[in-house]
Amino acid sequence: MSTPSFADLTTIGVGGPIARFVEPDSRVGVIEAVTDADEKGLPLCVIGGGSNLLASDEPFMGVVVRDARRTISVPDEVAPVEGEDRTVHVNAEAGANWDDLVEFCVRLGLEGVEGLSGIPGTVGASVVQNIGAYGQEVGTSVDTVEVWDRRTLKVEELSASQLGFGYRTSALKTSMYAAPATPADEFFPTPRYVVLSVTFALRHSATGVVNFPQLAKALNVQLGDRMATAVIRETVLKVRASKGMLEDPNRYYNEWMRDTKKPENVEAAFGGLYAATGSLDRDWNRHSCGSFFMNPQLTVEKAAALPDDAPRFDVTLPDGTPGVKTSAAWLIDHAGFHKGFGVDENAPATLSTLHTLALTNRGDATAEDVVRLARTVQNGVERAFGVRLVPEPVCVGLDLR
Repeated sequence: MSTPSFADLTTIGVGGPIARFVEPDSRVGVIEAVTDADEKGLPLCVIGGGSNLLASDEPFMGVVVRDARRTISVPDEVAPVEGEDRTVHVNAEAGANWDDLVEFCVRLGLEGVEGLSGIPGTVGASVVQNIGAYGQEVGTSVDTVEVWDRRTLKVEELSASQLGFGYRTSALKTSMYAAPATPADEFFPTPRYVVLSVTFALRHSATGVVNFPQLAKALNVQLGDRMATAVIRETVLKVRASKGMLEDPNRYYNEWMRDTKKPENVEAAFGGLYAATGSLDRDWNRHSCGSFFMNPQLTVEKAAALPDDAPRFDVTLPDGTPGVKTSAAWLIDHAGFHKGFGVDENAPATLSTLHTLALTNRGDATAEDVVRLARTVQNGVERAFGVRLVPEPVCVGLDLR
């Protein structure tokens, strides 16, 4: 049987062939596939929706595991007794499509993840990255995560407090890195802890809080106002579409992606694509890893060297000291890399024509083309502002430090 390439499995559509591809459909099967690779000393890549992964053009001489379990269930009463605790728990297997989960929760009248609508990927990957958008992060809604510990060879249940959630990070992700963008020796490109399932603690409510300025503007409401979660979801999808920050639903025609997302949600995504572009054809602005660089979190002293009009947001740095977060998109644009930038004319990889933070494959790019573009942007921003941008995707066989 043939195996896919990383180009087949990722939203950016680049990457070399894969020596062995395994798609377990049971919890035991996932654990056995991971353990087998580890026991044989083979490189291991546990992949979700492929939306946060940039892989080399070279063959991957190891094992790629994709969890085929996609069940989403509600162990509690969906509608709690009036006056009682409004918390409702939702459990999702790691292979479940993330936006399938959001749609499910909104349809059931649950609040807590509606602002994360449209983010590509799987439930398992969502907690590794601590995905976030429009005023929400997945970590704030997580109750527990069931994982396979590759070191102790045991199944563990980790609480939200044990997961060390931070800006686009978690204890799962940090187990892969010795330093930002520097892979750890023992566990990379798969964390020490392989996610098996996630239990979310959501609130039974048909409305949610609008707590992001861009979203409030799109809804024509004030920050802090409550709106129907279905309306918030619809608006988030439209805003993301206007910036090309959704996956291209055409990827689900690919034999290796078929059936990984609910058909009715793929159909709805095509409706959204047509509404945004007037076409059902491929939208190359969506062939990306989403936001390619993380927003830099700087010391107060380093942030003081930025131009006066650079965005600044107070944050707490990982070491507990006060810091400042600035906008990677602003730095890229003000370093001279505008929407649609390519390293040369007709470059196969360019910045999105809608958003400077997305590096896109215009149809026939290779991973090396994307790397060349990324390094050009990194070097230019560093020359202009003294800030080295850190890539958000997991880089397999590539060095973008």
